[in-house]
Amino acid sequence: MDHQKFQALIQQLYATVNELEEMFPGRHFTPDGHMVGSIGECLVADAYNLELMPASNKGFDAKTRSGAAVEIKATQAKSVAFRSEPPFAIVIHIDAYGCFTEVYNGPGRLVWQQFEGKRLPSNGQYQISLTKLRQLSAHVPEADRIPRAKRIQANNHV
Repeated sequence: MDHQKFQALIQQLYATVNELEEMFPGRHFTPDGHMVGSIGECLVADAYNLELMPASNKGFDAKTRSGAAVEIKATQAKSVAFRSEPPFAIVIHIDAYGCFTEVYNGPGRLVWQQFEGKRLPSNGQYQISLTKLRQLSAHVPEADRIPRAKRIQANNHV
């Protein structure tokens, strides 16, 4: 895959969104739903050198080279939702320019523990804020994180 072309296309998509919103004040063209999820999965797979599983795979979205299953969550808002406990989780926030910041990278059990003792919402998904995920991520040892691909710069932005 051409990593530079992929990153340029994502940034072009978000630039188009910004231009449309400038042309039509008060109208929102922000990608959402499945589109943000798919963009996030592709951004993370590219940045962390993961193999994506078929869309709507149950329980995880990608695998590392060593075979570890990874659930990928992407948002442009302030929280994400989990249906089940993944082996590993990477959560990102996508900004208005199509760049992302890593919010959480580590064992899924640390996230899932936050839901213990809580009643399952009617939609079958537990919500967790990005603020809480950042707090959890700060305590994850480097050895328990999925490493970034060497071609990606050290900062958290693509």
